[in-house]
Amino acid sequence: MTHVTEHSLVQGGRSAALAAACVRGGVAAGLGLGGLAVLVIAAWISSPFPDGGPGDVLHAATGLWLLAHGVDLIRTDTLSGPPAPLGVVPLLLTALPVWLVHRAARDTLDRGTAGRDRPRPSPSGAIASVAGGYLLVTAVVVLYSESGPLPADLTTAGLWPPAVVVGAAGAGVWTALGRPFPGQRWVVLPRAAGLGLVTLLAGGAAAAAASLAWHADRAQAVFLGLAGEWSGRAVVLLLVLALLPNAAVWGASYGLGPGFALGTGALATPLGLAGDPAVPPFPLLAAVPAEGPGGRLQWAAVAVPLVATVLLGHRVGRSARTWTARDTALTALGAAGACGAAVAALAGAAGGPIGSGKLSAFGPVWWQAGGAVVLWGACAGVPAALGVRAWGRRVPRAERVPAPAPAPDLAATGAATARKPFPKWVRRPAWSRNPGLRPNLGWGRLLRRTGAAAGTPAPGGGSYGDPYGDTGYEPYDFLPAAWEPSPALNPEPKSQPQSRPQTNPEPDPKADPTPDVKGSEGSEGTQDSESSENSENPEDSEAPGA
Repeated sequence: MTHVTEHSLVQGGRSAALAAACVRGGVAAGLGLGGLAVLVIAAWISSPFPDGGPGDVLHAATGLWLLAHGVDLIRTDTLSGPPAPLGVVPLLLTALPVWLVHRAARDTLDRGTAGRDRPRPSPSGAIASVAGGYLLVTAVVVLYSESGPLPADLTTAGLWPPAVVVGAAGAGVWTALGRPFPGQRWVVLPRAAGLGLVTLLAGGAAAAAASLAWHADRAQAVFLGLAGEWSGRAVVLLLVLALLPNAAVWGASYGLGPGFALGTGALATPLGLAGDPAVPPFPLLAAVPAEGPGGRLQWAAVAVPLVATVLLGHRVGRSARTWTARDTALTALGAAGACGAAVAALAGAAGGPIGSGKLSAFGPVWWQAGGAVVLWGACAGVPAALGVRAWGRRVPRAERVPAPAPAPDLAATGAATARKPFPKWVRRPAWSRNPGLRPNLGWGRLLRRTGAAAGTPAPGGGSYGDPYGDTGYEPYDFLPAAWEPSPALNPEPKSQPQSRPQTNPEPDPKADPTPDVKGSEGSEGTQDSESSENSENPEDSEAPGA
């Protein structure tokens, strides 16, 4: 019984989640339609000479909303008489419904607030529910537009809105799942394609802006001639802003090589403008190059696809250091193909018919623009990817490290310093020629005080050379303690004549090594301290032999 109850609750929760997702899709469609309706109604109210009533305004708003989804509109009130199609999609308006559908699908799979997990549908169920609710509102709008001056073309209405809505809903579900990829190469491919696409569109926008600035006078004259009132000029300015992404796509197609059509039989490419163009008066169309062969400025647009495909290949090559050359080339070619597919879709939306007769072909041809991207990717992107991969796999040369210098032998250094000869121009002192005449500094007494034998290195360090030849000399180990009186130094060398040289006698271990420093208080106080030092250290008072 419990199992049946839980199963029914789960089924009921999923059904409610699917219904909520369908409602989310319908609300997203209503928000987009309501936003455009507000803009159209505001323009109609601000116009000093409004044309038509509120019903015509709502039909115009629904027509713009369908046009943003790629639906062709049919203009029935033409000057020539027969209806004329309108298929150029303002790409900036398309961003609004795409973002709304993406957000609705992403929020459908949201886990809810912290500590509460609401029922959610499956990813496929979320896509179907959100798209179903959105397309239901779209079908109602299409039926409503049939009674107005801008009815929708049923063929394009059944083709493009489902593709746009399902694609945006799928992207939203993919974002909610954390943007998973099946493998490392599939991660690199969309990123490289996105980098190439952004670079291509940015370069196309720069080319269009440069051409529009070059023809600024003509663009200003056309803008001022379309409307005399500020309300009409504001509407024209909003339409120009909505078509700015279209100008970027046109500039990218121009740099790719195929160019764009300016009516049947007229084509603008970097080689020049050929044929008889039919250009309606519009500010953005003032940037169209003049008739005749192209010059250096026109050829400079070719650098846009070159830079875009090289960056695409560089992005692939950075991630392909551990791949084979074949896999690297295929990944770069796949990224170029994905970028070409995106450019083809944008070119198909940015162009289309704007009338009948010569204006039935206007803008870039989608298959030519997409094919040109793939060709550029194969010629520039693949070699760039292989070159970056080879550069990343290079083995750097081992730097030559100089051999470490041997540690100096302190004992040998001291002995060499002691035996270093004096220069010829320096007069040698008498004690350097005869060691017995060296000054008596009383170091022998200090040696006996510290217990250090002559010629023995001090513990914890090497043997340092004494400038007087004593190898047991340590400058810091033989200093007297704080409680001991400093020995009286005799800077003047003294020598006493003796009959024969004496050697350094061995100290008696039984004798007290500490001499009596109180010479003035003992029985030998009358003896001179200097004579006491000389008698205790016969080596220091050693004189040269007779």
